[in-house]
Amino acid sequence: MATTADDVWRLLGELVEAQKETGRSLKETDRILKEQSQETERLFQAVAQESQETERRFQETERRFQETERLFQAVAQESQETERRFQETERLFQAVAQESQETERRFQETERFLQRTAQENRQVNKQLGELGGAWGRFVEDLVAPACERLFVERGIPVDQVSQRVKRRRQGDTLEIDVLVVNQGHVLAVEVKSSLSVEDVREFVADLERFRTFFPEYADMQIYGAVAGIGIESGADRYAYRQGLFVLTQSGESVVLLNDSQFQPKAW
Repeated sequence: MATTADDVWRLLGELVEAQKETGRSLKETDRILKEQSQETERLFQAVAQESQETERRFQETERRFQETERLFQAVAQESQETERRFQETERLFQAVAQESQETERRFQETERFLQRTAQENRQVNKQLGELGGAWGRFVEDLVAPACERLFVERGIPVDQVSQRVKRRRQGDTLEIDVLVVNQGHVLAVEVKSSLSVEDVREFVADLERFRTFFPEYADMQIYGAVAGIGIESGADRYAYRQGLFVLTQSGESVVLLNDSQFQPKAW
């Protein structure tokens, strides 16, 4: 069958339509490819962002892990420090317990010492009481009569014998253990359980101010005497040189140590 011109134009028309359809298909394919390329790019970007987020999260996880590790180390160190402090506290408690035991021991020792001291004080007080009693008996029974006898043996009558005569003047005090008085003479006596040189010095100073405290005897002759149950070395000789009568106990009586050449000093 022969091909006609109409067939050719029809074929050319079909070819043109086919080319158009191919063009449309190519455009659609190009559009689809572009869209797919854009989607792929978007997906790539999304994957990249997700990768960055994953990296960030990984780094955050690593940081938190390191922080957790640091905290664990800090807790371990704190635990070690707590253990050390606990051991130190235990040691301190033991030291306090030992110190408490030592304090208790010292307290008991102090208590024993105080008890011994109290007992010794009672003994001393008893001895002082006995000594005071002996001193009082020495003054009353021996010294006072002996001082009175001193005046009588010298032809001087005695009007009054007083013991522990005390006067106060302008805040000061003067006490005389024995005071023997007549109308023209006064004998002031200082009595000591153990007479020393210093006792004699102090008594001489008292005699110097005697008239100030006892102005009623201002016109009389004032004499002094010292007496001791015991006399320390040199005290009797010193008193003698000061012009004082010196008396001491001898058995059950009192004796005058001054010799016949002695001249008493008048204050």
